[in-house]
Amino acid sequence: MSQRTTFLQVTAVLLLQAALSAGQAPSFRTETRLVVLHATVLNSRGERIPDLDQRAFTVFENGKRQPITLFRRDDVPISVGLLIDNSGSMRPLRSRVEKAALAFARASNPQDELFVLNFADRVRIDVPMTSDIHVLEDSIARVDSIGGTALRDAVDLAEGYLQEHATRERRVLLVITDGKDNASVTSAERIRQQAEQSQTTIHAIGLFNDRGAAGADAGRHELTEMTERTGGIVYFPMSIDQVEAAALDLAHQIRNQYTIGYAPLNQALDGSFRSIRVSVAGSDHYTVHTRTGYRAVPTT
Repeated sequence: MSQRTTFLQVTAVLLLQAALSAGQAPSFRTETRLVVLHATVLNSRGERIPDLDQRAFTVFENGKRQPITLFRRDDVPISVGLLIDNSGSMRPLRSRVEKAALAFARASNPQDELFVLNFADRVRIDVPMTSDIHVLEDSIARVDSIGGTALRDAVDLAEGYLQEHATRERRVLLVITDGKDNASVTSAERIRQQAEQSQTTIHAIGLFNDRGAAGADAGRHELTEMTERTGGIVYFPMSIDQVEAAALDLAHQIRNQYTIGYAPLNQALDGSFRSIRVSVAGSDHYTVHTRTGYRAVPTT
C-alpha cells in the first residue's frame, strides 16, 4: 500500500479484510472511497473499554447514519513521531520527559516505527525513523534546552516527515510540551487544514500544572483543540511525577483502539467539510475519541 494512502483513499485491501472477517465473499467497486477512523472508548472514570463489537457503534457523517464497512480491534503496528519540547523552560523537566518518552516507546507495539523531533525556536529531527528501541535509548537525550516554543512548526515538519518516511498505515504524533506556541512561522490555519486532510492522530501531554508556566491557559487550549480535531487525547498531569504514567496510558490506549471504516453515502469530492460523530450503544457514560471530521478533497 502506498506510503501516501489516507483515510479518504480507496483501499481494496481494507474492504477485502472487512468482507473476509464477516465471512462473506469480497465484493466491492474500486471507485468507492472509504473513510477510516481510529477510535478510543472510555467510561466515566477514564478507563478503556476494549471489548465492544461492531453492533455497538453507529457512525454519523453530517448527521446522517453511515454503513460500517470495516471493523477491527487488533493491535497493528503504527508510525509514531515523538515531538519533545526542548525550549529553555523545559531544562529542569527534560530528563523526566525523556524517561517518559522511552517508557511510551517500550510499551508500544514492537513492530512500531518511531522518530524523535525536538523543538524550541527551531525544529529538527534528532532520531530518524527506526524500529530499534536501542537506537532511541542511545539518541533521545538532549542537553541544550534553550529558546522558545515552535509547536506548530514541529507538527508541520512531523506531518511532512511521516508522508515521506512512514511505512505503516496508522500514524500518530505525541507532543510533550510545557508552553504555548510563541515561535512558529506555521499558522494555526495550516495545522487545521492538515487535520482535515490527514489521517494522523495527535496526542499530547501538557506540563502546565507543575509550576506557573506563562500562557498556561492558552497552551491548554491549543493542545486541546489540536488533539480533539484529530481524535487524539490530551493529558495535563498535575506534576512532573505523573508524566511517565500519562505516556504509558497513551501507549496502552493506542494499542487498544477500534478501527472503523465506512463508505460515505455522499461520495462527492466537492471540497466540503464533513463532520463525523461516533456513538456507542448501551451506555450514556461512554466517551468516544475519534476525529471530528474531514474535508472531501481528492487525494494526491
